[in-house]
Amino acid sequence: MNNQTTKRDLLTFDDITAEEIRRLFLRTHHIKQAQKAGEQELTLKGRTLGMIFEKPSTRTRVSFETGMFQLGGQALFLSAQDMQLGRGEELSDCARVLSRYVDGIMVRTFAHKNVEIMAEYATVPIINGLSDDFHPCQVLTDLFTFEEHRGPLTGKKVAWIGDGNNMANSWIQAAAKIGFHLVLACPVNYGPEAKLLSQMQREASATGGSIHVVRNPAEAAAAADLVCTDTWTSMGQESEQQRRVRAFAGYRVDEALMREAKPEALFMHCLPAHRGEEVTAGVMDGAQSVIWDEAENRLHVQKAILEWLLGKITL
Repeated sequence: MNNQTTKRDLLTFDDITAEEIRRLFLRTHHIKQAQKAGEQELTLKGRTLGMIFEKPSTRTRVSFETGMFQLGGQALFLSAQDMQLGRGEELSDCARVLSRYVDGIMVRTFAHKNVEIMAEYATVPIINGLSDDFHPCQVLTDLFTFEEHRGPLTGKKVAWIGDGNNMANSWIQAAAKIGFHLVLACPVNYGPEAKLLSQMQREASATGGSIHVVRNPAEAAAAADLVCTDTWTSMGQESEQQRRVRAFAGYRVDEALMREAKPEALFMHCLPAHRGEEVTAGVMDGAQSVIWDEAENRLHVQKAILEWLLGKITL
């Protein structure tokens, strides 16, 4: 790994190449094995991560805080209520000020434009911990988790069942980036954004992948190597819950749907899950589910991301 002289951000999959993903996963595997052996390297000793949370989270906060601690650094939790953002300070000014204090900033927010503004004005790396449009850290984790169990996803089939949300958008970008076949089963009016879909379909054709949207979950799951879903009602959509429950009836991942996939197919959910709603307890706790490995791997993948961006190293 060589010294890096220019700032890098991770807002979407546009900010990382396929080769960098491959090397990131090699580093993640090393980090995970070292931790299990009690040999964690303190590669971020003396470095600080600022974490801005407009949306609360269990996995994002704990995994980033723990990751920084295990690498020898520290993380600062900053809620909107703790900052002058809640009193009208411009994001651009916040980005400039925090850049003088910390070595990197993780942002978990509603509008994706917020992370874009932070990245434009910050002089330190910005990591998208989640926005309404994209969730790159989670999908990188999912790719790594699949690779641990079944090898690289390139050329394989992924079924996404449910909402065309931020997770679906990052899966769409990932399919185009590394070349796998993604079929999304979404209800009418709940599919991914048309412009993004069209652009990524063109890019996927160049990497050997493909992206399709269908209405029938069984069609999406047929012969899939991986089946994924997410909550039907994301944070900030609580007022839509009853309408969404009606719209997504028939899009539950249950044992019958998993039988449409390959016998060795895996099931993933980024959590938190609503058991009995988007997925049955039997699937979540079944032999094909790797959701707990998936949850753990947020820690290891993000540690590799932090080393890459805050450590000023190239993969």
